[in-house]
Amino acid sequence: MVSQQTQEKYAELALKTGVNLQKNQALMINAPIEGADFTRIVVRKAYELGAKDVHINWSDDEIALLKYENAPDEVIANYPEWKVLLHDTYAEDGAAVLNIRSTNPDLLKDIDPSRVAKANKASAQAMKNFRQYTMNDRITWSIISIPTGDWAQKIFPDKSEEDAVASLWDAIVKIVRVDKDDPIAAWEEHNATLRTARELLNKKNYQKLIFKAPGTNLEMKLPEGHIWKGGSAVSEKGITFNPNMPTEEVFSMPDKYGVDGTVSSTKPLNYGGSLIDNFTLTFKDGKVVDFKAEQGEDVLKHLLDSDEGARRLGEVALVPHESPVSQSGLIFYNTLFDENASCHIALGKAYPTNLEGGAKMTAEELDKHGVNDSLSHVDFMIGSEKLDIDGVKEDGSTEAVFRNGTWAFEIK
Repeated sequence: MVSQQTQEKYAELALKTGVNLQKNQALMINAPIEGADFTRIVVRKAYELGAKDVHINWSDDEIALLKYENAPDEVIANYPEWKVLLHDTYAEDGAAVLNIRSTNPDLLKDIDPSRVAKANKASAQAMKNFRQYTMNDRITWSIISIPTGDWAQKIFPDKSEEDAVASLWDAIVKIVRVDKDDPIAAWEEHNATLRTARELLNKKNYQKLIFKAPGTNLEMKLPEGHIWKGGSAVSEKGITFNPNMPTEEVFSMPDKYGVDGTVSSTKPLNYGGSLIDNFTLTFKDGKVVDFKAEQGEDVLKHLLDSDEGARRLGEVALVPHESPVSQSGLIFYNTLFDENASCHIALGKAYPTNLEGGAKMTAEELDKHGVNDSLSHVDFMIGSEKLDIDGVKEDGSTEAVFRNGTWAFEIK
């Protein structure tokens, strides 16, 4: 099992580099009950850093499954108002939000996908105001993961639960740089590299990206005024934070009306406790007009049908194949990790901050700029060592951006 000292370093990294907790700031943590010991370390360190209040929202996979198996539809399709009020109250107070995501990827595999879709939609609708705080960087927020038994054994099926959890701890510690003598300094260096990559792409100002790989031939228009981001972000109050740990991506937004062609997934997608795997989407004028999946096709259909924007793209992210997540050789069945092993795109809502002035635009103004809106935002992986990407410049000429899954130019 990972040492107490390593868990302390990880907790400190999540608080100082992840949410960048300030003195006299409140902290809300969403955590799995299996991670109680680690969460207590985070809480203690948060108070040591001067937090004025730390609130925990506990989750339990087994209890969640029991609810899906037994609760009536009207309960499944309802998101409690008190939960909305709780989140909104902390957001309005300027609290930092730390999400510790460690769900069993197969938790809901035997549950009717329509029930899961109802619950996801109800949650997304109810939490729409709170999501404005995170997607517009009005508050600091971060997502990390710790091992839980079922998740670890999904990744290491031939090991005992104890050994699987230990192996997953080892992998996570390396990937998030907690194995370094000074993880915070290591992240500062990593963020600087990602900043170089995003600044280079912003200077390029590509009008279009073209993706080619086995099963993929996709053209993607980029909106005028699009911005590439990646690594650390800056909140409305000027606080630097890291929304995702790990993160290896630089990302922007496609024009919601300007995506054409076919794209194939390269890793399984864990969506709401069910897996969607080996799937292909075909786009015309930005909208998914055809799809198929070897596993989870019904789940994919419910995702695409959740609202109008769910069939359009809200994000494009570039990740070199040599990222630490990719080099681990593991499939994590967890989007936080798998998306950082591979170039990916997202169905659903775009981040308004990926457009010049977007964070202050109305919904109508964003739509005019080709910015997608949806209740959902679901990343899925399309990258591999076989992916090539070309960028089309303002003068119509084309140049290589990625070759064989990695940058076609040097990132220093």
